[in-house]
Amino acid sequence: MNNTLAVIGLGKFGYYIVKSLAKIKDFTLIVADNDEHKVQIISKYVENAFVLNSTSKTALEEAGIYNLDTVIVSIGENIEASILTVMALKDLGNKNIIAKAITSVHGEILSKIGAFKVIYPEKIAGKRLVNNLVENITFDEIDLSNTMKVIKFLATKSIVGQSIINIETEDVLAIAHKRNGTWTNKLGNKDIIIEKDDMLAFLGEKKETDIFYNNIMD
Repeated sequence: MNNTLAVIGLGKFGYYIVKSLAKIKDFTLIVADNDEHKVQIISKYVENAFVLNSTSKTALEEAGIYNLDTVIVSIGENIEASILTVMALKDLGNKNIIAKAITSVHGEILSKIGAFKVIYPEKIAGKRLVNNLVENITFDEIDLSNTMKVIKFLATKSIVGQSIINIETEDVLAIAHKRNGTWTNKLGNKDIIIEKDDMLAFLGEKKETDIFYNNIMD
């Protein structure tokens, strides 16, 4: 089915995703959840909303969720249902399955059974919430394309005292450094030791920059 995308699971994350995607008119959106009330609410925004058991291949196929390029599985709390749903979607020929996970073990299982990408929205949202609540903490990101972005952030405790070259990776490169109100974008010397109030900007693929930032926040 061309130009069709599906979202399964209408918790807070799934609901937000659907409302955002519903504004884009270039494709057909199929939405599913086992909660009739949630499906009724989301029906205000999408035409193809179904109450179904997403672990059932028959139910998914009848709703048109087969042979799709992209399916987002936003089932987090019920780990068993999440896993069985991804397995059913793979059996139905769906290609890029993006699945929400609530723990690292959950995410590892989803990857092993065929999820194209695993995301941890609660972890990311929680860290960004901390950034917004703690004084003088700053984080920003700029999408450069569908695959690349720049992240800008205040030096975290885990990297203070380290050199810039020591924390950058093969896939995520430092491109600018700010100290005492002045940005430097010519980082010929990446041996600079990071200090408490420094700001840093890094460039990389979206997936790699997310992993990089999560790691230095730990």
